[in-house]
Amino acid sequence: MLTPPSWARREFESEQPQHEVRLSSGYWIDKYEVTNAAFRAFVDDGGYTEQEHWSEEGWAWLSAHIDLVPHDCDEDGPEYPRACVTWYEAQAYAHWRGGRLPTEAEWEYAARGPESLTFPWGNTWDASRANVEKRLASVPVGSYPTGVSWVGAHDMSGNASEWVQDWLDWDYYQQKVRVDPQGPEDGRIKIEKGGCWGTWPYLARGAYRHFVDPPSYQDAHIGFRIVTSAGTGDGQPSG
Repeated sequence: MLTPPSWARREFESEQPQHEVRLSSGYWIDKYEVTNAAFRAFVDDGGYTEQEHWSEEGWAWLSAHIDLVPHDCDEDGPEYPRACVTWYEAQAYAHWRGGRLPTEAEWEYAARGPESLTFPWGNTWDASRANVEKRLASVPVGSYPTGVSWVGAHDMSGNASEWVQDWLDWDYYQQKVRVDPQGPEDGRIKIEKGGCWGTWPYLARGAYRHFVDPPSYQDAHIGFRIVTSAGTGDGQPSG
């Protein structure tokens, strides 16, 4: 049994009750977290100037912070996960690329599979399979090939934690939405999945739902990957 840090103990309640969920449509999920090189293509293509890629709330945020973005993580090279982006920026990138952020259910299914594994590789923590415990920074995506999930997706435990589509509601699982759960319609905090470098193994479980950051937050621990409809995109199939 993994021991949670004291500040995360309440979070476990939001994972309950365990219940079956059905995803009614197939989808592709990125094999890797979006890299700095991939995100640079979005920037160079006018991603921060084309309103069509942004939600109304995201465009309002961007308009108020245009002189501060994009914010680069100084130490990271082109094949590192693109961190230091807000949820709004991740959403805009996904739209530009013809996809979207995964729902929490989609992300978790790609990470845990039909057997609901604790970690992408199994139910036992193995520090050699993920960039998590006592690590000092992110690493190039795909650096831990023995930690891939059942669909071949890398770094779903560790490296960067990942924004997903859903708002946080502590009691959402109590509703037991069984078909294509989307999370609550609104909220204040966006969920992150997968843990990150330098954190506790408890936070790197597939079920963990990080519960702190609003969509305007950004730091070196948070990245993302996107999903596209089955039959499009260049990710890995799931669902």
